[in-house]
Amino acid sequence: MKTILVDAWNTFVTEEGINLDLKKLLDSYPNNKIILTNATEEELVKFGIVNMPYPVFSLAHNPNKTDANYFVKMLQHFNLKSEDVVYFEHNVDAVTSAKSIGISTFHYNKLEKLDYLTTFLNSNL
Repeated sequence: MKTILVDAWNTFVTEEGINLDLKKLLDSYPNNKIILTNATEEELVKFGIVNMPYPVFSLAHNPNKTDANYFVKMLQHFNLKSEDVVYFEHNVDAVTSAKSIGISTFHYNKLEKLDYLTTFLNSNL
């Protein structure tokens, strides 16, 4: 069963807190979920990426998600392969980075309906 990789800031968490509609959608899947961020420990607190319902992974900007090595290290950390995960992310450069190592990735736009993300997840899980 594939793991769902979830972008943290401006996707799962915003200035208003956790995106509850997105959480409800994710909770409808039995798959493991991992929240990915670039944040340092201080930034996790600042942006409210604390007490999350799923594990949080960060390399504290060393490197950022715009560098494919971020995803290589993350996969190694969780003993996963690129074909074991799907990912959605709001930052186009991070999307490109993840795709460059073979991760099925969806560019998430929080202004769009969740139907597009649902279709991506249903097609790739």
